[in-house]
Amino acid sequence: MKKLLSLRHWGATFKLIFKLITSSQVLWWEKLIFVVPVIIYWISPDLMPFLPVDDIAFTMIVAEAFASRMATKYNIKRS
Repeated sequence: MKKLLSLRHWGATFKLIFKLITSSQVLWWEKLIFVVPVIIYWISPDLMPFLPVDDIAFTMIVAEAFASRMATKYNIKRS
């Protein structure tokens, strides 16, 4: 839990996501698994009133899941 509250952790997570999004190793449809839900939620949060999560919190949850899964799958280390 302490790690998830660390700014250093989130800095490394978003650097890793940038590496993953720009990497040619990661398949395009796997990149869409992260990008599409985040964009949809940021554009239309009012269409999902029963999901009481803030836009930034939703992005951080999806970012952590995406970064962990893709880093493990493609053996890319966090910086």
